[in-house]
Amino acid sequence: MKTGKIIRIISNLYTVNIENQNINCQARGKFRQNKITPLVGDYCEVDIENKYIMRILPRTNYLLRPSIANVDIALIITSLKKPDFSPYLLDKLLTLVSLNHIKPMICFTKIDLLKEEEQAKWQELKRDYERAGYMVHTNQDLSMLRSALKNQVVVVTGQTGAGKSTLLNSLNPHLTLKTSPISEALNRGVHTTRHTEIYHVDDFFIADTPGFSALDLKGYQKEEIRNAFKEFQKYHCKYSDCNHLEEPDCGVKEALAIGEIRQSRYESYRQLLKEGE
Repeated sequence: MKTGKIIRIISNLYTVNIENQNINCQARGKFRQNKITPLVGDYCEVDIENKYIMRILPRTNYLLRPSIANVDIALIITSLKKPDFSPYLLDKLLTLVSLNHIKPMICFTKIDLLKEEEQAKWQELKRDYERAGYMVHTNQDLSMLRSALKNQVVVVTGQTGAGKSTLLNSLNPHLTLKTSPISEALNRGVHTTRHTEIYHVDDFFIADTPGFSALDLKGYQKEEIRNAFKEFQKYHCKYSDCNHLEEPDCGVKEALAIGEIRQSRYESYRQLLKEGE
């Protein structure tokens, strides 16, 4: 019996990396009976002779969309153009990642498509998310991005067409992952990644994932969603359980009124609370 890490799942075939060798395995039938779903990133025990995954080891964290376990950083790829920037989608992803105990990091792409008059708004956007406590990078400075990802296990996620696979190809040209232009009619990307797979890039591991169609926050408590907006925690409210909605003497709403909190972030927060109900 040897311990390895699942790096790719296609249909019912699991590729497990064991001592720097990739072995294709099947999963034990009892996993389905016990409602255990192996994920890319899972550490597991493997019967080498019969090429069977015998046991999934405990996870530190996991996501279901995209499906991956045991990651340190979620690198959220966010397009500014083609497809257009969606503050709500970014805020929803930041919230979901934080709720699953994974460190979020933002990478903005397609800055070169911005018009000159749009550059100031982009810089303001970047400053606002940094002020909210997030690490923000762009695909134009790969050296800084590599440094931030050093020695980490990273999952790449974000809107379809934002340039996830393109970014991975830039980080490691040997990957030659398939890319595709966005649909001009729909203003969104075309799915090119069909499965989740972990790649070794320089001194970190990074996973490419399929685009998503839905993100569900149902089941999370209001206070969990509230606490995921970490910039809110800097402000004092009259009530310790303030939800920053209609309560009096709310420090968050006061900060919003003077521009210390981005309006779109607050609107995302209100919408996410409704979705979680």
